[in-house]
Amino acid sequence: MLAPAITNALTIDVEDYFQVSAFAPYIRRDEWDQRECRVERNVDRILALLAEREVQATFFTLGWVAERYPQLVRRIVAGGHELASHGYGHQRASDLDELAFRNDIVRAKGLLEDIGGAPVLGYRAPSFSIGHGNLWAFDVLAEAGHRYSSSLYPIAHDHYGMPDAPRFAHPRAGGLLEVPVTTLRLAGRNWPSSGGGYFRLLPYAMSRWMIRRVNADDRASAIFYFHPWEIDPGQPRIEGIDAKTRFRHYVNIPRMESRLRTLLADFRWGRMDRIFLPQERASTAAAAAAAAAAAAA
Repeated sequence: MLAPAITNALTIDVEDYFQVSAFAPYIRRDEWDQRECRVERNVDRILALLAEREVQATFFTLGWVAERYPQLVRRIVAGGHELASHGYGHQRASDLDELAFRNDIVRAKGLLEDIGGAPVLGYRAPSFSIGHGNLWAFDVLAEAGHRYSSSLYPIAHDHYGMPDAPRFAHPRAGGLLEVPVTTLRLAGRNWPSSGGGYFRLLPYAMSRWMIRRVNADDRASAIFYFHPWEIDPGQPRIEGIDAKTRFRHYVNIPRMESRLRTLLADFRWGRMDRIFLPQERASTAAAAAAAAAAAAA
């Protein structure tokens, strides 16, 4: 008998093009409100694409975005997607002390729950910025009421990464579950196989092969992520940035949406909470059964 197809987690980090960490040396935070915001239209395009494919996903959303586009947050929830936290102002967790980090995540969680009307169980640190130097962040996340985090990327990278971290979901302090972004173990090292710039840079066939290997060999769900600005070829170009940053940010953006369509067709996708939190999976199944019974009555 064939094993059932594995459901992978589709995740979107909801931030605008000018908020990426690599642009921090070039764009001051006090300039953000003066920039052309494109996040709403881009997320709406993603919501339409997911509705077309009948896919539900997890949206790790900045509090800064939710404050300015509350109806967008409500559309995410109305579409059956999971609303999760990306912090308030896209500050790296590694740049904050414990008090500042606590204030950031509590502010974002409160905003998202008030606007979306749904509990916020998940958190993803901007730029995967939890590592050996700030593992206390897991305690703070648990104390703030988060059930899981997806803040570790077990690779070596010049901006982030914790290559010796476990590759798959594992418990942390306070009962918090950490669900690292997916890597493929090959030739004694972890290789990035989960979205973002890697997905745009590598041939699509390579990304598909890596996810299939994780599903087949590890019998594990993959966690794929991308950003709304990655489907937006018309976004303003940031002047004065260095060549490496320019390449990483803009490479193959015009091809991204078509690749996403293929990816959605090639694999089964779902929300983080329903894949990794058994209690949430059971409660949503019970709610669906109750709704069906009420409709039949």
